[in-house]
Amino acid sequence: MKHLFILISVLLTFSCNNTKKTTNVKANSEDKIENQTYCNPLDIDYTYMVYNSSRNKSYRSGADPAVIEFKGEYYMFVTRSFGYWHSKDLVNWNFIKPKQWFFEGSNAPTAFNYKDSLVYFAGDPAGYGSILFTDDPKKGTWTPTASISNNIQDSELFIDDDGQTYLYWGSSNVHPIRVKMLNKDDRFLETGVREELINLVEEEHGWERFGENNFHPTLKEGYMEGASMTKHNGKYYLQYAAPGTQFNVYADGVYVGDSPLGPFTYMKNNPMSFKPGGFTNGAGHGITVRQTNGQYWHFATMALASNAQWERRLCMFPTYFDDDGLMYSNTSYGDYPRFGPNHPTKAGEHNGWMLLSYKGNVTVSSSLQQIMKFTSNDDEVEVKEIPTETNDKGQITSNVLTDENPKTFWVAEANDDKQWIAIELLNPGTVHAIQLNYHDHESGIYTRVEGLKHQFTIETSEDGTNWTTVVDRSNSDIDAPNAYLVLDEPVKAKYVRYNNVKVPGNNFAMSEVRVFGLGLGEAPNKVSNFKINREDDRRDASFSWDAVEDAQGYNIRWGIAEGKLYQSWQVYDTTEHFMRNLDRDTPYYFQIEAFNENGISEKSEIIYVE
Repeated sequence: MKHLFILISVLLTFSCNNTKKTTNVKANSEDKIENQTYCNPLDIDYTYMVYNSSRNKSYRSGADPAVIEFKGEYYMFVTRSFGYWHSKDLVNWNFIKPKQWFFEGSNAPTAFNYKDSLVYFAGDPAGYGSILFTDDPKKGTWTPTASISNNIQDSELFIDDDGQTYLYWGSSNVHPIRVKMLNKDDRFLETGVREELINLVEEEHGWERFGENNFHPTLKEGYMEGASMTKHNGKYYLQYAAPGTQFNVYADGVYVGDSPLGPFTYMKNNPMSFKPGGFTNGAGHGITVRQTNGQYWHFATMALASNAQWERRLCMFPTYFDDDGLMYSNTSYGDYPRFGPNHPTKAGEHNGWMLLSYKGNVTVSSSLQQIMKFTSNDDEVEVKEIPTETNDKGQITSNVLTDENPKTFWVAEANDDKQWIAIELLNPGTVHAIQLNYHDHESGIYTRVEGLKHQFTIETSEDGTNWTTVVDRSNSDIDAPNAYLVLDEPVKAKYVRYNNVKVPGNNFAMSEVRVFGLGLGEAPNKVSNFKINREDDRRDASFSWDAVEDAQGYNIRWGIAEGKLYQSWQVYDTTEHFMRNLDRDTPYYFQIEAFNENGISEKSEIIYVE
């Protein structure tokens, strides 16, 4: 029997564009699997969006991932990307470009592989489309079935082990997630079975409230969207996203049932995928895929929301089911380097490399603009221009490049080989990896364009005078707007310098240069005097603690039991915090730790709060 790969769309044929890798970095090389790491946001060649192009908004985005395993390899479909990505290891992704696609790109897609025989895809922006199938997705020869399915935007196609087929859909701040049954043996026609399943309950679940940090001055109802289904040990885990894709608290929750049609029960440790703090925020509207070795991974959407509310990136977190059947993801230090999926015991966990560049002193070749920009809606745009300053040597400074804020960025006066960025680390350390987060400032690109490339070199120095090249992509053909570069060998450094050659678009702009490794000093001491106050509104809680000497920041952990502290919130430069994301009727356990460039402190005692 031929294996079939099935897709809802129009009939397409595909050609592949395999991204080439440079030889001087090993993060994106398949020859040293045992040392493989990755870093969120994922290092792929994100597509420039046609959405908002009529407003001359030029930006890349990657959102709403639908990832499947098919015949031992992986495929990732992403909103409005004019194609999809293929990988053998979940780290190195190559773009497959269709010869034909939706003119506006697919929207909120989903894909499902049924026993290496049937895979379904949905995502036509019109909300309906035909079903295609193929036995060779890399080649991309597709054949359509003679039917059209509706309700396929923000949907999930799921085929149970008995062959029964279900379509879940919904994206609304009013209407629930729904399901209907299809007959896969009769052109995927509807059988007539339909159910309304779940809706948001903001008055009980604080994390479902709309807005940045779950607060908005006028809008109270969050959006429920992005349904996906995972079957594990006979249970059905219906995942959903809330409260809005542009916010730091965008997350995925779970309801659990004994049948694909429900009824479903709210999972007490929700949300199962949540990353509100750190550099890049958000971990919602995702899908959970099972690796060939049995490890689960949750791919999700991170909010950038600078040029537009739909400006987003992708992330990947290891996902587990505990002894009580609770589903959860490990998002702690979620935008620091993590062990690759093929690590035998710690796949997806933070690998111990810390941030060396935080608040480093930055000088630049030139400065056209330095800006903080946050777009939470088309009519809610916060823009602050940051004055250009010089240091006592007359050099232009740009500390937005080491502030751990993706919404602040620097724009050079030109996009050429005379532009550079130099960082003096606050303390010397051993550099293992560097992440470059480019920014789109009036880039002038409005759709998928092939042949884009980021060309540059990176040097390090211990004294600021004698420099060694550690990365050379001066002749690279790699398009890497969130380049993650692991050095062949770690180097001791006090200074790091980026030398531009040419990057895509009209302007050379950068949001953050992040240098990872280990400092030469000591990890901070244990946090003391950790206090928690649950407010009158039990969905809210305030925290305070004593400052720890030499700490960069703190990581608050919490959960529904001492052994289930599955949630975390990473903060910098503060000794207090306020969150609005707790469930009203759930008691919690809390813990805190300090961190700096040298490591992570001992955790505090766990505190129980009714």
